[in-house]
Amino acid sequence: MLLAVWDQIQSFLGAGRKAADLNTAEVAIRTVIVYLVSLALVRVASRRFLSQATAFDVIVGIMLGSIMSRAINGSALFFPTLVAGLVLVGLHWLFAFIAFRTSLFGPIVKGEPVLLIKDGEVQQEAMRSANLTSRDLHEFLRLASGRADPKKIRRAYMERNGNISVVPYEDETRILDVRVEDGVQSIRIKLE
Repeated sequence: MLLAVWDQIQSFLGAGRKAADLNTAEVAIRTVIVYLVSLALVRVASRRFLSQATAFDVIVGIMLGSIMSRAINGSALFFPTLVAGLVLVGLHWLFAFIAFRTSLFGPIVKGEPVLLIKDGEVQQEAMRSANLTSRDLHEFLRLASGRADPKKIRRAYMERNGNISVVPYEDETRILDVRVEDGVQSIRIKLE
């Protein structure tokens, strides 16, 4: 009985047939199944697939898409391909688990942040190793902090996901005077 059901499922999916012999309904059914399985795998694996990901996450995302597309178009066996996707996501989860628990493994698979600005001084060697131009850096500074002048930045890092984080110097504001005339309070401040 169970074997007959299994044979019916495989027939329904066009299992064992060449990709060119699959009909539209079989490809559509495969697409729905692969979509649902892929969605479950991504949800179980990591939220980072859909956010700011490191190269570690991007590679898995690309590979997962490539593997799962083969199950849809019939260029690989359907069920073994789904298992391959599961193994890939399991391996990603295992590596992430090990990286979280050890101090040596994380930098190997995820990389390290690069210090680009230290106390207002651009670190030229770090800029070269990150393949960043001065224009790139100024753009990131404007976008991240609203300041383009590196001298106003305490620290800037190229993070493992490729974004640049900025820690500006705190603005020093001074109140020069406070007045009330005709019921209106005026405050004169100096920004530095």
